[in-house]
Amino acid sequence: MEVIKTSIEGPVIIKPRIFDDARGYFYESYNKKVFDELVEPVDFVQDNQSMSSFGVMRGLHFQRPPHAQAKLVRCIQGRVLDVAVDIRKGSPTYGKHVAVELSEENKLQFFIPRGFAHGFVVLSETALFQYKCDNYYAPEADGGISILDDSLGIDWQINIKEALLSDKDKKHPLLAEFDSPFSF
Repeated sequence: MEVIKTSIEGPVIIKPRIFDDARGYFYESYNKKVFDELVEPVDFVQDNQSMSSFGVMRGLHFQRPPHAQAKLVRCIQGRVLDVAVDIRKGSPTYGKHVAVELSEENKLQFFIPRGFAHGFVVLSETALFQYKCDNYYAPEADGGISILDDSLGIDWQINIKEALLSDKDKKHPLLAEFDSPFSF
Protein backbone atom coordinates (compact mmCIF):
# COMPACT_ATOMS: atom_id res chain seq x y z
CA MET A 1 0.00 0.00 0.00
CA GLU A 2 1.03 3.57 -0.63
CA VAL A 3 0.42 6.29 1.98
CA ILE A 4 -0.22 9.74 0.49
CA LYS A 5 0.18 12.72 2.82
CA THR A 6 -2.40 15.50 2.71
CA SER A 7 -2.14 19.26 3.27
CA ILE A 8 -2.97 18.73 6.97
CA GLU A 9 -0.83 16.72 9.38
CA GLY A 10 -2.68 13.55 10.40
CA PRO A 11 -5.20 12.58 7.72
CA VAL A 12 -3.69 10.45 4.95
CA ILE A 13 -4.93 8.81 1.76
CA ILE A 14 -4.17 5.14 1.34
CA LYS A 15 -3.76 3.64 -2.10
CA PRO A 16 -3.89 -0.16 -1.99
CA ARG A 17 -1.86 -2.39 -4.29
CA ILE A 18 -4.34 -3.87 -6.79
CA PHE A 19 -3.83 -7.21 -8.51
CA ASP A 20 -5.91 -7.32 -11.75
CA ASP A 21 -6.33 -10.21 -14.15
CA ALA A 22 -8.98 -11.74 -16.42
CA ARG A 23 -10.97 -12.92 -13.37
CA GLY A 24 -11.24 -9.47 -11.80
CA TYR A 25 -9.13 -7.96 -9.06
CA PHE A 26 -7.80 -8.61 -5.58
CA TYR A 27 -6.38 -6.29 -2.95
CA GLU A 28 -5.67 -6.30 0.73
CA SER A 29 -7.96 -3.62 2.15
CA TYR A 30 -6.43 -3.68 5.62
CA ASN A 31 -3.40 -5.21 7.28
CA LYS A 32 -2.84 -4.09 10.89
CA LYS A 33 0.92 -4.69 10.84
CA VAL A 34 1.44 -2.65 7.66
CA PHE A 35 -1.02 0.07 8.69
CA ASP A 36 0.59 0.50 12.12
CA GLU A 37 4.04 0.73 10.51
CA LEU A 38 3.17 3.11 7.64
CA VAL A 39 0.41 5.27 9.17
CA GLU A 40 0.24 4.95 12.96
CA PRO A 41 -0.63 2.26 15.48
CA VAL A 42 -4.43 2.02 15.68
CA ASP A 43 -6.59 -0.67 17.22
CA PHE A 44 -9.80 -0.70 15.18
CA VAL A 45 -12.69 -2.21 17.16
CA GLN A 46 -15.82 -1.55 15.09
CA ASP A 47 -16.75 -1.70 11.39
CA ASN A 48 -19.69 0.30 10.04
CA GLN A 49 -21.42 0.45 6.66
CA SER A 50 -23.94 2.84 5.15
CA MET A 51 -25.81 2.98 1.87
CA SER A 52 -26.97 6.35 0.59
CA SER A 53 -28.37 7.90 -2.57
CA PHE A 54 -27.17 10.85 -4.64
CA GLY A 55 -27.02 14.12 -2.74
CA VAL A 56 -27.08 12.60 0.74
CA MET A 57 -24.71 14.47 3.04
CA ARG A 58 -23.62 12.92 6.32
CA GLY A 59 -21.62 14.85 8.90
CA LEU A 60 -19.62 16.60 9.96
CA HIS A 61 -19.43 14.15 12.88
CA PHE A 62 -17.07 13.31 15.72
CA GLN A 63 -17.27 11.80 19.18
CA ARG A 64 -16.14 13.76 22.23
CA PRO A 65 -13.34 12.38 24.41
CA PRO A 66 -13.01 9.91 26.03
CA HIS A 67 -15.02 8.29 23.23
CA ALA A 68 -13.19 10.01 20.34
CA GLN A 69 -12.69 7.93 17.21
CA ALA A 70 -10.12 7.62 14.47
CA LYS A 71 -11.62 6.25 11.24
CA LEU A 72 -10.44 4.43 8.15
CA VAL A 73 -13.05 4.97 5.42
CA ARG A 74 -13.66 3.74 1.88
CA CYS A 75 -16.39 3.65 -0.73
CA ILE A 76 -16.88 0.15 -2.09
CA GLN A 77 -19.67 1.01 -4.52
CA GLY A 78 -20.34 4.36 -6.16
CA ARG A 79 -18.55 7.67 -5.46
CA VAL A 80 -18.37 10.02 -2.50
CA LEU A 81 -16.53 13.19 -1.65
CA ASP A 82 -15.10 12.53 1.80
CA VAL A 83 -13.99 15.38 4.06
CA ALA A 84 -12.04 15.74 7.32
CA VAL A 85 -12.03 19.11 9.15
CA ASP A 86 -9.36 19.88 11.75
CA ILE A 87 -11.14 20.77 15.01
CA ARG A 88 -8.10 20.65 17.32
CA LYS A 89 -7.81 23.91 19.32
CA GLY A 90 -4.38 25.45 18.83
CA SER A 91 -3.70 23.58 15.60
CA PRO A 92 -2.16 25.73 12.84
CA THR A 93 -4.72 24.13 10.50
CA TYR A 94 -7.78 24.54 12.79
CA GLY A 95 -10.91 24.86 10.64
CA LYS A 96 -9.09 23.72 7.49
CA HIS A 97 -10.20 20.62 5.63
CA VAL A 98 -8.96 17.83 3.41
CA ALA A 99 -11.30 16.44 0.74
CA VAL A 100 -10.78 13.28 -1.31
CA GLU A 101 -12.99 11.45 -3.77
CA LEU A 102 -13.39 7.81 -2.79
CA SER A 103 -14.88 5.38 -5.29
CA GLU A 104 -15.18 1.77 -6.28
CA GLU A 105 -12.94 2.63 -9.25
CA ASN A 106 -10.04 4.29 -7.44
CA LYS A 107 -10.27 2.03 -4.33
CA LEU A 108 -8.66 4.76 -2.21
CA GLN A 109 -9.09 4.83 1.55
CA PHE A 110 -8.92 7.82 3.86
CA PHE A 111 -7.58 7.76 7.41
CA ILE A 112 -9.06 10.40 9.71
CA PRO A 113 -7.38 10.65 13.13
CA ARG A 114 -9.05 11.75 16.36
CA GLY A 115 -9.56 15.51 16.53
CA PHE A 116 -11.18 15.80 13.12
CA ALA A 117 -14.85 16.15 12.15
CA HIS A 118 -15.78 13.80 9.32
CA GLY A 119 -18.44 13.90 6.63
CA PHE A 120 -19.22 12.97 3.06
CA VAL A 121 -21.59 13.58 0.17
CA VAL A 122 -22.74 10.97 -2.33
CA LEU A 123 -21.81 11.90 -5.93
CA SER A 124 -23.17 8.78 -7.67
CA GLU A 125 -26.70 7.36 -7.90
CA THR A 126 -25.99 5.33 -4.76
CA ALA A 127 -22.94 4.64 -2.64
CA LEU A 128 -21.94 1.88 -0.26
CA PHE A 129 -19.59 3.33 2.34
CA GLN A 130 -17.54 1.41 4.93
CA TYR A 131 -15.47 2.57 7.84
CA LYS A 132 -13.43 1.19 10.67
CA CYS A 133 -13.40 2.96 14.06
CA ASP A 134 -10.91 2.69 16.88
CA ASN A 135 -13.52 3.30 19.58
CA TYR A 136 -17.07 2.09 20.06
CA TYR A 137 -20.03 4.32 19.20
CA ALA A 138 -21.24 6.23 22.26
CA PRO A 139 -24.44 8.23 21.61
CA GLU A 140 -23.82 10.49 24.61
CA ALA A 141 -20.51 11.59 23.01
CA ASP A 142 -22.02 12.56 19.63
CA GLY A 143 -20.84 15.87 18.27
CA GLY A 144 -20.81 17.75 15.02
CA ILE A 145 -20.30 20.98 13.15
CA SER A 146 -22.49 22.12 10.31
CA ILE A 147 -21.75 20.40 7.02
CA LEU A 148 -23.23 23.49 5.33
CA ASP A 149 -20.90 26.00 7.04
CA ASP A 150 -19.68 28.26 4.20
CA SER A 151 -16.72 29.44 6.30
CA LEU A 152 -15.14 25.98 5.87
CA GLY A 153 -14.74 26.61 2.13
CA ILE A 154 -15.69 23.07 1.11
CA ASP A 155 -16.73 22.52 -2.51
CA TRP A 156 -19.23 19.70 -2.09
CA GLN A 157 -19.59 19.31 -5.88
CA ILE A 158 -23.39 19.24 -5.72
CA ASN A 159 -26.17 21.82 -5.51
CA ILE A 160 -26.41 22.23 -1.72
CA LYS A 161 -30.06 23.32 -2.00
CA GLU A 162 -30.89 19.78 -3.19
CA ALA A 163 -28.81 17.99 -0.53
CA LEU A 164 -30.45 15.45 1.77
CA LEU A 165 -29.48 15.80 5.43
CA SER A 166 -30.77 14.20 8.61
CA ASP A 167 -32.59 16.42 11.10
CA LYS A 168 -29.65 15.92 13.49
CA ASP A 169 -27.12 17.11 10.89
CA LYS A 170 -29.18 20.24 10.15
CA LYS A 171 -28.83 21.33 13.80
CA HIS A 172 -25.04 21.23 14.21
CA PRO A 173 -23.41 24.60 15.02
CA LEU A 174 -21.21 26.59 12.68
CA LEU A 175 -17.47 26.39 13.35
CA ALA A 176 -17.50 29.97 14.74
CA GLU A 177 -20.12 28.92 17.34
CA PHE A 178 -18.33 25.72 18.25
CA ASP A 179 -16.23 24.99 21.36
CA SER A 180 -13.99 22.09 20.43
CA PRO A 181 -13.24 19.39 23.01
CA PHE A 182 -9.94 18.60 21.22
CA SER A 183 -6.53 20.23 21.64
CA PHE A 184 -3.50 20.16 19.36
